[in-house]
Amino acid sequence: MSALRLRRLGRVDYAACLADMQDFTDRREADTPDELWLVEHPPVFTLGQAGKPEHVLDAGDIPVLRCDRGGQVTYHGPGQVVLYTLLDLKRADLGVKALVSALEQAVIDLLASLGLSAERRVGAPGVYVAGAKIAALGLRVRRGCCYHGLSLNVAMDLAPFARINPCGYAGLAVTDLRTLAPAVAERALIGERLAKTLAALLGRRLTAATADDAGAGAGHARDAEPCHGHVV
Repeated sequence: MSALRLRRLGRVDYAACLADMQDFTDRREADTPDELWLVEHPPVFTLGQAGKPEHVLDAGDIPVLRCDRGGQVTYHGPGQVVLYTLLDLKRADLGVKALVSALEQAVIDLLASLGLSAERRVGAPGVYVAGAKIAALGLRVRRGCCYHGLSLNVAMDLAPFARINPCGYAGLAVTDLRTLAPAVAERALIGERLAKTLAALLGRRLTAATADDAGAGAGHARDAEPCHGHVV
C-alpha cells in the first residue's frame, strides 16, 4: 500500500495556493509522492476554465478569480474544508471518473458515519443532502497528474452562495454540516476524517508530511496562517 502525504496548510490565499498546486504538478518527477492538501480559504468566488461570468450574480466585495479546474462557479470561505488532491493518475492507474467517484464516495461515507444520508446526482458532480448541495468538486489533469479537489461545507456563512448560481445551477440550494448536525460540525476534525476516508477508498496509506518533505510546491501555502477552530 503506497503512502499518500497529508499537508495541513491552514488558511491559505486561493491564488497563492493555486500557483503552488500548478508548480507542484509541473515540477513532479516519476517518483514524487502524491499529496493531499487540507486547507481553508478566505472568501472568494472561483470560476472554472469554462465558467460563465453570468453565473456570478452579485459578487459585492468578494473577489472573483478565474482558475483552471473544470466546472462553473463556486464559493470558498471560512468554515469550509477544502481537500486538494495532487495525484499521479497515470502511475496509480486511476481514471478521472474513478477519482470523481471516490471523492464523492468519501463525502457520502463520512456523512453516513455522522448519521446523515447523502447522494450523488447524475450530471451534476458533488454531494447532496435532501436536495441541497453540501460538497462540490472540480479537477484539472496535466501531464497525467491532477490537482484541485473537493470542498465540504462544514460551518459556514452560506449567504454568499445566494450571490451566484452554484456550479451553474440557478436557485440550487446549499447547506452545511452545522445546519444538519451542529454537534459534529468541527472543521478541523471533519477535514482529518475526510482525508482518511478518501485515502482508504484509494487504497492508500495516509502519512503526515513533515518539514523535510518540502517536495515540489506548497511554497506559499507552507507559510500560510494556521487555522484554529472551525469558524472564523
